[in-house]
Amino acid sequence: MWFMRQAGRSLPEYREARVGTAMLDACLDPALASEITLQPVRRHDVDAAIFFSDIVVPLKLAGVDVEIKPGVGPVMGSAVRTADDVARLRDLGPLTPEALQPVSDGVALTVAALGQTPLIGFAGAPFTLAAYLVEGGPSRDHLAARTLMHADPQTWTALTQWAADVTGAFLRAQVLAGASATQLFDSWAGSLSLADYTAHVAPASARALSHVADLDVKKVHFGTGTSELLAAMRDVGADVVGVDYRLPLDEANRRLGGTTPLQGNIDPALLAAPWPVLEAHVRDVVARGSVAPGHVVNLGHGVPPETDPTVLTRVTQLVHEI
Repeated sequence: MWFMRQAGRSLPEYREARVGTAMLDACLDPALASEITLQPVRRHDVDAAIFFSDIVVPLKLAGVDVEIKPGVGPVMGSAVRTADDVARLRDLGPLTPEALQPVSDGVALTVAALGQTPLIGFAGAPFTLAAYLVEGGPSRDHLAARTLMHADPQTWTALTQWAADVTGAFLRAQVLAGASATQLFDSWAGSLSLADYTAHVAPASARALSHVADLDVKKVHFGTGTSELLAAMRDVGADVVGVDYRLPLDEANRRLGGTTPLQGNIDPALLAAPWPVLEAHVRDVVARGSVAPGHVVNLGHGVPPETDPTVLTRVTQLVHEI
């Protein structure tokens, strides 16, 4: 087992390490990113580390004007909504090994320190990157992005193909530097219908994962609010499907035909519940996951910042005991 967002604000050692350093700067400092990645492995004894990064890091490396504003999230210098806007993005060119060097160096440092513990590479899915670019920042309904995919499908396709190649290169660099598995994270895919996902998003997600198709790594695909999209998300090239907290794992297994390993799906809200409540929930998640061909125990989203780290350690111990 491991936790999504296991390296982050719930850890006092993370907050101490980040003092005076902006988020994107921390992600692109190889030594600091490595240290933050290692912290939860030391503290919780989880079975894997996931490389400390952010969904918009590859956009930053490609030359996009983006910053992460505290309390807001990623904000673009200007929104991308026209064919000319997308053409300017494409003029930035592909992500080069030179641009990716801070990421490669951070991964290599981390793998050397982890020893036998595997490292999972991390990247945002093309739809989530495209949604940030079109909206100009975080959005509740991603209305502008969903409008663009129908109003100007040619521009939408060009945008998502560019995003797929950028995030795919980012993922590939992590694997080449030593990551043992990968996770493609689609934060906003839950805003889509199955028809829209299949027609307008799945091809770009498949393109992103194709960047690591020739490498010997398993690929996890996770999104929030994606209960109706699980099979389509698997079919873009994923080996493992992450399930959020909304859908029981035995039902997710049924929807996937009983052939796909699952990841998930402890409800992050219950991390703050009394231990008997949380323990019963964890046992239920593990029992339901046991019907799948494989189960990576995880949360059904990320660790809330206010979580008591000792609870995460206790959950890890419980799962290992089970």
